[in-house]
Amino acid sequence: METVLAFVIGGLFAAGLYMMLRRSIVKLIIGLALIGQAVNLSIFTVGRLTRGQPPIIPPDATQLVEPFADPLPQAFILTAIVIGFGVQAFALVLIKRAYQTVGTDDLDDLTTTDT
Repeated sequence: METVLAFVIGGLFAAGLYMMLRRSIVKLIIGLALIGQAVNLSIFTVGRLTRGQPPIIPPDATQLVEPFADPLPQAFILTAIVIGFGVQAFALVLIKRAYQTVGTDDLDDLTTTDT
């Protein structure tokens, strides 16, 4: 399963980098979103894909019993998804306002906003 995720992560990074190199600012934001999802998947993969018990200490034990799912990468990913969504929403509003002001979404034509 980790091998499949490695290829998916590589594909998302490649697609995100390709989209970031386009001239449109909308494609730039889409590329950033793809790279953000690739980072989330890499954090998930580094946290080991364990199909085990939830991380709850049994009543008769003093520590967790293997195998257990590590909750820390899941918490990091959830936080990253929420922060990424907020940043993308702000970027979309910023793009809309820049398009209304300048009249284009081409990065080469956005040299100045003094019109």
